[in-house]
Amino acid sequence: MLLKNNKNQVDQNCKIGYNTSMEIKKATRKKRADRTHIIYRIESGADFYIGVTAKTESTVLKSVKTRINKHIYRSRSEDKSWLLYEAIRERGTDCFQFRIVAVVRGKTEAHTAERALIRELKPNLNTDVRGVL
Repeated sequence: MLLKNNKNQVDQNCKIGYNTSMEIKKATRKKRADRTHIIYRIESGADFYIGVTAKTESTVLKSVKTRINKHIYRSRSEDKSWLLYEAIRERGTDCFQFRIVAVVRGKTEAHTAERALIRELKPNLNTDVRGVL
């Protein structure tokens, strides 16, 4: 409904109710390079795995649980011959525990710390050792 009396309009040149910013495309956000990452350890008896994941959930613990669940899902749904996945298939999920080893700021720093831990501790369930040896 247009107003018959233009005295009530704030801006005489503006159409009533028209949002001019709706047509402007939003700029995509750049992914942060200094994101928080978590180095975790999955273990079953003497066997263990060292991994790293980004903090994607509201807490560090939730992020690691999400990553562990992804390992479990992939071990069941994909036919990977990775040592961790084979161990999960053989022993079942109840035999595995996890713990947080470190919380690191920055992707590069986290992956460097993970490789250093793998070099030092020599986990027997890690299959991919690129950049470690």
